[in-house]
Amino acid sequence: MDDDVRAREDSAAEEAAAARLGEAAAGLGSEIVRFSRLVTAWRRHAKTDAGAADRVLLAKLVNHGDRRATDLAADALLDLSTVSRQVRSLVERGLVERYPDPEDRRGTLLRATEAGHAAFGEYRRQRDTKLAALLEPWPEEDRAHLVRLMGRLNDDLEQARHARPAHPAPESGETAVKEKDAAA
Repeated sequence: MDDDVRAREDSAAEEAAAARLGEAAAGLGSEIVRFSRLVTAWRRHAKTDAGAADRVLLAKLVNHGDRRATDLAADALLDLSTVSRQVRSLVERGLVERYPDPEDRRGTLLRATEAGHAAFGEYRRQRDTKLAALLEPWPEEDRAHLVRLMGRLNDDLEQARHARPAHPAPESGETAVKEKDAAA
């Protein structure tokens, strides 16, 4: 009898843990959607929002070094045509320069200029000032936990982005209906 009781207790504990994990995932999903909407609204309200693409591309070049446009697009999770247009604007404004790839003279690398580094520094100062104002009333320990946990979440999201999905998503609504009908 002790083994049956222990097995039922273990099963109940596993079910409770699975329910808590599901609740945490649902809560996190809701908060991520809310956070994304608030960040989007914040960016729309910011005077420098027109420079959002500048900030993303300059950040990649300043923080990770010279890149080909194709690699920059992949790193920034943007379409190559979007990156090409934005790079052209950055080059025209003297924030980025092109130079031949020393490993493949047919290719071109992109590099943030001194002015690009300065512009990125200003974007970062503006962002940090706004975030410091938001975090000022928080206890120091909470700030540290937030930064650590956001870093962990971002690392896990990045890793999951590169992992193969266990169950590929249907390509369209029609495919999903066909698969549902086939399963029935």
